[in-house]
Amino acid sequence: MDLSSWPDLGLRPISAADEPLLRTVYASTREEELGLTGWPPEQQAAFLRQQFDAQHGWYQTHFAAADFDLILERDEPIGRLYVYRQPHDLNVIDIALLPAYRGRGVGTFLMRQLLAEADHTGRTVSLHVEGFNRARALYERLGFAYVGDDGVYLEMRRPPAAGVS
Repeated sequence: MDLSSWPDLGLRPISAADEPLLRTVYASTREEELGLTGWPPEQQAAFLRQQFDAQHGWYQTHFAAADFDLILERDEPIGRLYVYRQPHDLNVIDIALLPAYRGRGVGTFLMRQLLAEADHTGRTVSLHVEGFNRARALYERLGFAYVGDDGVYLEMRRPPAAGVS
């Protein structure tokens, strides 16, 4: 992935030492939803621990060959980007930023870099997103189309640009 046009931005593989930060990123993606539950903080924290453990374990098991990266700005972790590169598909497993870094174009930039990579190699880009997630509008602007759902997540795909490979 070419990050040279945003020199303060970088990626590095996650490590076990990053788990507290990864938990924080995950929890930040669930804040709005959990705010509607009325649960006390300790119940929310227990739920987030259980959900993070389940998601993280599932990703690590089912996408063992994927790139699990931290997103860095000036070497400070600001989010996560998990991508599973297959021969015909580039699957964006997860992209999430800490709240202070959302709405600044970081996610759009990274997605455009992934799309450029996919176009260059003739691959489709696929992802799953909750129907109410605000990122869905970004994906639609970037050319992703709805192809199905599992009752919770919408599956979206974007074919490689015509004439590119």
